[in-house]
Amino acid sequence: MTIRIGGVPYGVGAPLLVGLDSDPNVTLVQAPPTQLITKLRAGELDAALVSSIEAVRVPGYVVAGGLGIACKHEIRSVRAFRRGKTPIRSVGVDESSATSAALLRILLAKRYAGETAGAMAFTPIAPTTQPDALPHDLVMLIGDHGLAAEPGSREVWDLGREWCQWTGLPFVFAVWVLRAEADATTVLPLLDQARRRGQALGATDGTRGAAHYDLDADDLLGLQRFWAEARAMGLATATDPRFVSLPIVSPPIAPP
Repeated sequence: MTIRIGGVPYGVGAPLLVGLDSDPNVTLVQAPPTQLITKLRAGELDAALVSSIEAVRVPGYVVAGGLGIACKHEIRSVRAFRRGKTPIRSVGVDESSATSAALLRILLAKRYAGETAGAMAFTPIAPTTQPDALPHDLVMLIGDHGLAAEPGSREVWDLGREWCQWTGLPFVFAVWVLRAEADATTVLPLLDQARRRGQALGATDGTRGAAHYDLDADDLLGLQRFWAEARAMGLATATDPRFVSLPIVSPPIAPP
């Protein structure tokens, strides 16, 4: 039986996907997180590395414990670019990541409420590396475009850093989500092996060590806080999902 696994096509997700594309038991589908969410909901994937907010938008999901994309200080690949110091009225959002879009809304409502002007207009934008060329007061970019974007005259907000400074907790951008019918005993070892191959490769994600992929108890607290904030703002409605444990980690294995 072939296991259908979805992964993001960004460098920041690469350490969790190593070797899955060459595994004869796996069909690896790479797409932006929001597209993976659509496929996961449609039953086209057994598991996907998706925006962490998805886990509390649909009841019945299972989340692989201990793995994800997170930061404890900054993330570097999810940034917002603010024009001047005038009140924020218009926001351009790369909606490839549902978590990043939700995080930005939470930060604007809670951390930067005094710097916004009433009801803000949120507009989807195409990924770009030139946010200063756009008309919006604030522009959010993610992934490789978020890393490479030139701020020009704009102030830069690293959304991971903004969350960590506001809450004192890490932020988890993505987790492995399994649909309820997936066989976790088959899927989890594949995810574990991919991560260990990624560890063997060293730093390859482009964030210069800002992102980490082995989640601990503090990461879980940050994730639960994010889920609670999202529900409080009506950005999610489901209760926290069930976590399943990965197998005991063996020594790192050589990449394929």
